[in-house]
Amino acid sequence: MLYLHARKKIDMSKIILTGDRPTGKLHIGHYVGSLRRRVELQNSGEFDKIFIMIADAQALTDNADNPEKVRQNIIEVALDYLACGLDPAKSTLFIQSQVPELTELAFYYMNLVTVSRLQRNPTVKTEIQMRNFETSIPVGFFTYPISQAADITAFKATTVPVGEDQAPMIEQTNEIVRRFNGIYGETLVEPKILLPQNAACLRLPGIDGKAKMSKSLGNCIYLSEEATELAKKVKVMYTDPGHLRVEDPGKVEGNVVFTYLDAFCTDEHFKSYWPDYANLDELKAHYRRGGLGDVKCKKFLTAVLEEVLGPIRARRKEFEKDIPYVYNVLREGSLKAREVAAQTLNEVRAAMKIDYFDNQDWINEQVAKFQ
Repeated sequence: MLYLHARKKIDMSKIILTGDRPTGKLHIGHYVGSLRRRVELQNSGEFDKIFIMIADAQALTDNADNPEKVRQNIIEVALDYLACGLDPAKSTLFIQSQVPELTELAFYYMNLVTVSRLQRNPTVKTEIQMRNFETSIPVGFFTYPISQAADITAFKATTVPVGEDQAPMIEQTNEIVRRFNGIYGETLVEPKILLPQNAACLRLPGIDGKAKMSKSLGNCIYLSEEATELAKKVKVMYTDPGHLRVEDPGKVEGNVVFTYLDAFCTDEHFKSYWPDYANLDELKAHYRRGGLGDVKCKKFLTAVLEEVLGPIRARRKEFEKDIPYVYNVLREGSLKAREVAAQTLNEVRAAMKIDYFDNQDWINEQVAKFQ
């Protein structure tokens, strides 16, 4: 039976919710895909609230047999967050499992989504193939788009800055919001996705040219990478396999070195490290016509990446000296996040009319029914 409700006024504060799975240290794909933008948005003053979640519960959906991996990497992700510039005074950093209200919301949302709809989710399809789950997929992993919808709606997020691969998840969330509001009345808020402005940042490939940067594939450059290790990884980076001699014309399309330069370098970098060129377009033109070797291009990329990662690495080492402080940031953030999620859950229960003990009108109605 559908209940018709008067439309309620919803708080339309500008709110961000985003996060990462703690399955390893964060890499530069995370940085250009979302993390760099989060810091910019945090410091812009344009948003009323910003919630950054370490999604440990979600990480357990495909690491149930190795919880220690998730447990150990919570601090790694938190250190990367702080090192990149996320400020606990401006952003609420919290751990997903410490906000149990999210689990209850996901349980209610499951009744609004069909199995066939989950099976059509392209991100879920890709992740299943990557992990070789096939028919042995854990139920928790299969339903994680619903869990993600609970995470987003619990904080009434209006903006979700993520990478391109997460677009189907936001679409799924909005379907759940529309269905819930249509049945129970205006309660939840539809979020909008915020993609990186630079096309090269939408999905940064691994250093081996694979479509996705992944710890399991060993093709990542981590935010905490030491300078020597960074140089080694750039040195073996995939370029144009047909560019065998310096004088040969080269291709920049599909060339990981140039993809990374698209994502990271600015005209200022050329002034500092390669004044022979005014900008990246000039460098690309020279490479395409021939006469420019990969070694020089990689040396330039190493300098660019070190300028970005060097300060992050230094700040991370400072935070590593006070681990109790980092855990306290997460503890306080989790308590704050739980307060907000609890309020949303109360509103959801009220809309669904399952707030039996808090709804005096309902109790009075039952009293009258049996008199």
